[in-house]
Amino acid sequence: MMNTKVHSVQMIVFDWAGTTVDFGSRAPLQIFEKTFQHFGLEFTLEEIAGPMGMEKKDHIRTLLSTEEGTTFWKNTQNRDWDENDVERIYDLFEANLKMVVQDYSHVIEGVPEAVQKLRESGVKIGSTTGYSSEIMKPILEQARLEGYEVDCCVTPDICGFSRPKPFMVFECMKRLQVYPPKNVIKVGDTLVDIAEGKNAGAWSVGVLTGSSVLGFSKEQYDKLSSGERWYAKQVAQQKFFEAGADFVIDSIADLPELVKKIDEKLR
Repeated sequence: MMNTKVHSVQMIVFDWAGTTVDFGSRAPLQIFEKTFQHFGLEFTLEEIAGPMGMEKKDHIRTLLSTEEGTTFWKNTQNRDWDENDVERIYDLFEANLKMVVQDYSHVIEGVPEAVQKLRESGVKIGSTTGYSSEIMKPILEQARLEGYEVDCCVTPDICGFSRPKPFMVFECMKRLQVYPPKNVIKVGDTLVDIAEGKNAGAWSVGVLTGSSVLGFSKEQYDKLSSGERWYAKQVAQQKFFEAGADFVIDSIADLPELVKKIDEKLR
């Protein structure tokens, strides 16, 4: 029977890299950089991070469609790019990623404890991602070993749609029998995550620490002064709000308290 309780949050839908695992979303950033360089495409890490959160073929298309991408491709390949090229880049990206993704996919500090608190309050845990189902297999196992499990994981290749379209969130709602969307919170580290949640009619929450929007690896983040961290988080927070976020939290550890706040709004 579908859950129709309307006075409290019933489900959190988490993103993966940069949100719950892989501090700073290093795996896709560095593997994209390596893959693009193979084809003579010298994108900066900042440029690569721009579409982060999209399904990976969409990510590739978005970068190739930029002025820089179009120029890079013509200069190295002597022609315009096409869908066959997207497939070639994607296939190499997936092959490169499979070799290292588990090494990058350590659970971010505080996530297992926060998720346990949420479960104890009756909240279900869903997830969506820009990764394929094949790539998610070792990530799910690594997370489980480190104390973090989800009730369902929806990938673009299984769902048939990717972010910022809302259908992966809807699939989580269907599988876990949660309705209406206002009982759902989408939590992510990219602007595409925010759009996905808003398009689904759910609450959209951006997370700062470890996020792609913040843009630091764990090593870089640890070296920042308190003032540098504060400023970087102010800039990232503004980006999240401009993208339509309902709330922005410092880390996943702050989520149980935010759920209580949203519960009050739903009553």
